[in-house]
Amino acid sequence: MEIAPKTESDHIAAAREQLLLAALPHVAFDGWSHRTLECAIADSGVDRGLAALAFPRGGVDMALGFHELMDRRLADELAQVDLASMKVRERITFAVRRRIEIVADHRDAVRRGATLLALPHHAGDSAAAIWGTADLVWRLCGDTSTDYNWYSKRAILASVYSATVLYWLGDESTGAQNTWGFLDRRIEDVMRFEKFKAQAQANPVARAAFWLPGQLLGMIRAPRNASRGGA
Repeated sequence: MEIAPKTESDHIAAAREQLLLAALPHVAFDGWSHRTLECAIADSGVDRGLAALAFPRGGVDMALGFHELMDRRLADELAQVDLASMKVRERITFAVRRRIEIVADHRDAVRRGATLLALPHHAGDSAAAIWGTADLVWRLCGDTSTDYNWYSKRAILASVYSATVLYWLGDESTGAQNTWGFLDRRIEDVMRFEKFKAQAQANPVARAAFWLPGQLLGMIRAPRNASRGGA
């Protein structure tokens, strides 16, 4: 079978992953910075011009690239898991927990990324990355909503995910057990809200009240297959 030649995008994607893996030992000391990128170029042997194409904004693009790489690893892993045999609550909890466990050996990289992306001028990048993770989790868990529920589910899960990551960064309990307890409580809050929405939609008066917000959210929600930047 003939193998298609690699495109420029393929080369850039490969260089991006090489550089990210080479950068990880340096992030704890220099953060997601130009210095870390320089070290990654030296350690990986990736062409400097190719590195510039991979991470045109330097450190912030590396932090977002690391986040995306971990999302892809989650997707690859969950593709091998029988999520259909789980209840929705179990699927979401499992997926969020695995997303955090995947980066357990790179806590400094996550912490440095969270600090960098918390800067006001990176707020859009940070929101897009977290939204992308929430969207990925819902899609992997079988969500097929197309109305305002598509938006509300991702907005709520994005809040749960980001809060749990921040809690985990400061958690010193054995096996991060406090974090998993925190996550369980947040997921319980999500399930209660989903139950409330279902009850409200069954009520004609409440359903009428939700109609206009639902229409507006349906108009502004992000496209399901939109490309994004993006621990």
